[in-house]
Amino acid sequence: MQTTVDLMRARLAALEPESLEIADESARHAGHEGAKGGGGHYRLSIVSARFRGLSPVARHRIIYQALGELMHQRVHALSITALSPDEI
Repeated sequence: MQTTVDLMRARLAALEPESLEIADESARHAGHEGAKGGGGHYRLSIVSARFRGLSPVARHRIIYQALGELMHQRVHALSITALSPDEI
């Protein structure tokens, strides 16, 4: 069975990232009320030309759309840093 991080990487590949880092921080949130319902806590850092000229909110929407149902099933919390190549 693929891990949530593996599934996230596969979905986010559609954004053609130049850089993609995903950290599973679920262990840091053990016992947290929201964590009891399922889904983990993740930190995402992604650089993609697709973000050029977009607001942070628009970038996040694109990421949530790419992740699809993972956001409702396997991801409880997601911290996002989304940059275009000219911002790094």
